[in-house]
Amino acid sequence: MDATSSRIRVDLAGRPAIVTGAARGLGRAIAMSLAGAGAKVACVDINSETLAETIAAIRGLGGTAEPLACDVTDAQRVGEVVDAVVGLWGGLEILVNNAGITRDNMILRMKDEQWDAVLGINLKGTFLFTRAAARPMLKGRRGRIVNIASVSGLMGNPGQANYSASKAGVIGLTRTVAKELAGRSVTVNAVAPGFIATEMTAALGEELLAKIRQEIPLGRLGDPQDVADAVLFLASDAAAFITGHVLTVDGGLTV
Repeated sequence: MDATSSRIRVDLAGRPAIVTGAARGLGRAIAMSLAGAGAKVACVDINSETLAETIAAIRGLGGTAEPLACDVTDAQRVGEVVDAVVGLWGGLEILVNNAGITRDNMILRMKDEQWDAVLGINLKGTFLFTRAAARPMLKGRRGRIVNIASVSGLMGNPGQANYSASKAGVIGLTRTVAKELAGRSVTVNAVAPGFIATEMTAALGEELLAKIRQEIPLGRLGDPQDVADAVLFLASDAAAFITGHVLTVDGGLTV
């Protein structure tokens, strides 16, 4: 399978990988890029129907992918997914924690369930998969964990106290686990996207998006492939001496 959509050349031939939230958007672009580089990709999502489209797209291009339905907040199921990947492909070398949601509201109107849902999927889900994946990676003395954070976790964003807190937590988790796992050649990094052209940002409306573009030095929204290429780099041998890093992919928004 050729990495036709990727703009960088990376060889991940035969490496077992997991991508959470792989059914659409950033997750689908990341899963397809890893598969395009030769990785065997376990595509994880709670949405089995949409996940099937990702699997079909990867297999249609000659890549290797398996669908695994999972609620990332369910510790038992997360462990089962990691065990299934290790049993299927003999190990686990790459984990991309991408699953995430938004439930936006101003702090005075934010409901407990909005806070709990976002922190549960975005932060707890990342913790559960990282913890489960660390075991086979440490055993194999090799691994790449890439967590999808957000510029909202770096600079805050009105109406997103829950989302910003969850992504700031992901950054703190990334830096801590990077120190814990470094002794066994397991790297842990984060990618912090800015405004990327996905269904999530399209819901903001064109008037607001026009204002956002004016604030971005490069003058445009990012493409999912911009994020996928950053993940692909951090998952590669070229990033072997990079750990605990947060790579912003934001067109200069946080400069």
